Amino acid sequence: MTRSPDPIRQIVIVGGGTAGWMAAAALSRLSANGATRITLVESDEIGTVGVGEATIPPIRQFNALLGLDENEFVSQTQGSMKLGIAFEGWTTARPRYLHPFGSFGFDMEAVKFHQFWLKLHAQGLASGIDDYNLCATMANREKFARPVADPSSVLSQITYAYHFDAGLYAAYLRRYAEARGVKRVEGKVASVPLRATDGFIEAVVLADGRRLEGDLFIDCSGFRGLLIEGALNSGYEDWTHWLPCDRALAVPSATIGPPKPYTRAIARDGGWQWRIPLQHRTGNGYVYCSQFVTDEQAADTLLSNLEGPALADPRPLRFTTGRRRKMWNRNCVALGLASGFLEPLESTSIHLIQAGISKLLALFPDRSFNPANEDAYNRLSAMQFEQVRDFIILHYVANDRPEPFWQRAAAMDIPDSLRQKIDLFRACGRLFRFEDELFSDNSWVAVLLGQGVIPERWDPLVDTIDPGLVRHNLDRLRAVFARAADAMPGHGDFLARMIKGHGT
Repeated sequence: MTRSPDPIRQIVIVGGGTAGWMAAAALSRLSANGATRITLVESDEIGTVGVGEATIPPIRQFNALLGLDENEFVSQTQGSMKLGIAFEGWTTARPRYLHPFGSFGFDMEAVKFHQFWLKLHAQGLASGIDDYNLCATMANREKFARPVADPSSVLSQITYAYHFDAGLYAAYLRRYAEARGVKRVEGKVASVPLRATDGFIEAVVLADGRRLEGDLFIDCSGFRGLLIEGALNSGYEDWTHWLPCDRALAVPSATIGPPKPYTRAIARDGGWQWRIPLQHRTGNGYVYCSQFVTDEQAADTLLSNLEGPALADPRPLRFTTGRRRKMWNRNCVALGLASGFLEPLESTSIHLIQAGISKLLALFPDRSFNPANEDAYNRLSAMQFEQVRDFIILHYVANDRPEPFWQRAAAMDIPDSLRQKIDLFRACGRLFRFEDELFSDNSWVAVLLGQGVIPERWDPLVDTIDPGLVRHNLDRLRAVFARAADAMPGHGDFLARMIKGHGT
């Protein structure tokens, strides 16, 4: 017999920062049932990592779920717009390539656009593939405009995300969540007692003796994983073999000139440097492998490659790439760094928080905690982490740089799931996505070609379509994208108007 659910009455979120306040803001809608209360406990004495300042397009869906006004959001977080990522120095053959958002061209008669480009480019009849992606064309000209809803307009092809100050974003979401009933408690967690009957978390006890009981606990305590690991011993799957970078230095620098509408990822001897343009500063960091680069060398490299003066001392981070074996264990769900860590090469850190929240809402339990929800959450979360992992590994294994770090990366064994993808693309440019993969075919095409994985031949179906028509379509597309981008305002001008509430 179908019964009414026994709703969760108390949610306790441990940790603030981006993960904690994203969770609090999204879960605050549950208070509308009249039964559920949400408490977030954090300590001002415990800092947050807060370096995840670059995002990917699904962040717009999260903001829309909350009903955030984009102009206000960008203004409050000192944000800028992002059309993709520029990779610099990752292979010797290509000093720079873009991984843009949005699509490359349009498919013709069910054949992927990049297959036609492969043929024409091999014949010297097509320019670089960036010219056939509107977002790439805009990024290379440092232009920006919002998309339009009319599917017949080329401007409907615009896809974008944001750069923003993660600390300001957390503060912005805190105001949002508290206005909707979320209660913040200041304090440090001292102990986490478990129920004797089933091992579920019973409460968190703070250093001053206060006890916060709950039905559902969200662990946003960062790398420490106070609940998911400290209390529940969920285990950790170490991916250092594939992603050997284990340290990072982060430092803000003064802004020089208008912010660019893309993130920069610059290869260095023992890792790579990020450069993220905000309105009030530029975020910089060096992700590196301590087996090949000392902390002192990393600091020298980072500080000598800033565009403007450093605004603080470099802040060190240490990490082990991988994921929790269980991200939902009993009555605890881990989000953000507590759930795992994949280096920020493709700006997925904040997205993985968002994805975890979305899955939690879709599988939200009642007080019976049916294990089917937990099992589905863990299976889907593990799959997504592994798919993102493979995409990041691709950047390392497909390189021809001479330094020992990069030589080792090129020679490493890789997961079968990635090897099959590379082999299939190298053979004839084909790609197949599985199980709602995060990264589209367009993303894989951009990075595979950018890293020098060139198909040996194009799809034979390309030769069944009139070559004159194909060339005409590519030439026209390139010209249309160029004209559209040229007519747009510069990114800096767009931001200035947007902040005043007049973005178009």
